[in-house]
Amino acid sequence: MAQTDRPENSKPQEPVATDLPVPLLYRDAMMLVLDKPAGLPVHRGPQAKRRTIPVLTDHLDALRFGLPRRPELAHRLDKDTSGCLVLGRHPRAMAELNQMFRDGRIDKTYWAIVQGGPEAEEGVIDLPLARRSPERGWWMKVDPAGLPSQTRYRVLGRGELDGAPIAWLAMEPLTGRTHQLRVHCQASGWPMLGDEIYGEAPREGGPGLQLHARSITVPLYKKRDPIAVEAPPPPHMLAALRACGWDG
Repeated sequence: MAQTDRPENSKPQEPVATDLPVPLLYRDAMMLVLDKPAGLPVHRGPQAKRRTIPVLTDHLDALRFGLPRRPELAHRLDKDTSGCLVLGRHPRAMAELNQMFRDGRIDKTYWAIVQGGPEAEEGVIDLPLARRSPERGWWMKVDPAGLPSQTRYRVLGRGELDGAPIAWLAMEPLTGRTHQLRVHCQASGWPMLGDEIYGEAPREGGPGLQLHARSITVPLYKKRDPIAVEAPPPPHMLAALRACGWDG
């Protein structure tokens, strides 16, 4: 599992720009890794089509860096999830990245703050998932007839926030189902702090979803070490992380 103290990104082949609409963590000739802010949708989905709200795809032209085509998303993060997001810079890169994601060769580690917390210090959650109903869109539920879904977790720290017990987890999705980490935590009895869909957070004025795509490791080049990138935790998670012992 990735180190948990401070980011140590693989050295980019090209200089990383700083005057961008979304923070850039890594850049080379094949791919970009962005630090997606919490609250920013990656694309204009059905619910956003009739509203004028900012989405990540509005900014892709600013991420060409001299190439004729703008980069494309190699995977997705939920609107309220922050952290490492990979983009391919041209069609060949996208084909390779898409295949690696399909094959499970790209390692992803998320940080989550959960209410209460697991009794065991580490383990694997193995619960199949399916959509709740056509009316609920992408909302998911545990369903014996659903798709196999596994998440590995490890407790990194425990503490209290506002008088209630919380735990800081490192979570690795072994499968890639929609909302997998959030549903697995809720079904295990320790929902994510700030989760307004599967947890106890209010629709307005809550602490924000405490889920962060902390690190990603991409074996993109056959004759080089895998590219390892980490994203610093977002401001809305700092208080809970420090309550659990993080000293960053």
